[in-house]
Amino acid sequence: MSLTPPEIAEPLVKEPGRGTALIVYGLFLGSVMAVITAPIGVTIAHLRRGRVAGWLDSHLRFQIRTFWLGLAGGGLGLGIWQLLGWLQLPAATSWAFGYLFFTACLVWMVGRCGVGLHRLLANRPIANPASLAFGGAAVTLAG
Repeated sequence: MSLTPPEIAEPLVKEPGRGTALIVYGLFLGSVMAVITAPIGVTIAHLRRGRVAGWLDSHLRFQIRTFWLGLAGGGLGLGIWQLLGWLQLPAATSWAFGYLFFTACLVWMVGRCGVGLHRLLANRPIANPASLAFGGAAVTLAG
């Protein structure tokens, strides 16, 4: 009976800026409970963009785009919600629209953060940071 030494796992890549990207994803996910964390996160991403490795820069650009697209989507939803109220449609119509639209925006934002975190922890860049969806990742619900 021979004893083989346990395999040593490869050390996690610790490039400068990896922690920054991880913190920004955490701040974005924290904004579900405390909205103020998202502007803090995007400020950090803007300050660090261009000062990190190329693959990490793709994460920062993805995060910046997530914030600004989410803000634009939220503003659009708020404007349409107010317009529906101004048109004096039944209150249930505007409330239903608002609930569905803002829930969809929240799911989109959490999904982008999930994809980004998954790729960051796997030491992979965001394939298409300018994407409106999930950065070029193939997202499926099947395991």
